[in-house]
Amino acid sequence: GSSRDAARLFRAAPAAFHLYHRGFERQVRRWPERPVQRIVRYLRRRPASLVVADFGCGDCTLAASVRNQVHCFDLVPLSPRVTVCDMAKVPLAAESVDVAVFCLALMGTNLQEILGEANRVLRLGGTLMVAEVASRFEDTRAFLKAMTQLGFRTVSK
Repeated sequence: GSSRDAARLFRAAPAAFHLYHRGFERQVRRWPERPVQRIVRYLRRRPASLVVADFGCGDCTLAASVRNQVHCFDLVPLSPRVTVCDMAKVPLAAESVDVAVFCLALMGTNLQEILGEANRVLRLGGTLMVAEVASRFEDTRAFLKAMTQLGFRTVSK
């Protein structure tokens, strides 16, 4: 379903989100490195003045690990820092952030809308960071091509 469908589902049944997130955390703990830690390292090497939007922030690990101002968005508030919203419509002004992050959070069927929203809030020259399991995409080349069509440039993968 779309991010709107997920927002409706988890608003109606927040326990479902908590159950999903617990299972997700158990799975990620077995990985040699959590993707969020790579993003933390990247941000710690950059100025703390950079403003970050964390789309699908979960428990706000990123925000708790860096000095930057981090806007945390998700469908259910696992932390008081979370602003509950649909990822395709976050309450930020256009061109208001330097870094937009999707860390294991690209799950809706409306990825074009969600990534378009990240593009809307990013300042010109801003950075979009996507950490995702490759198997989630049928064709990673097609995904990267779609990202280019949305106005993004691949710097590393």
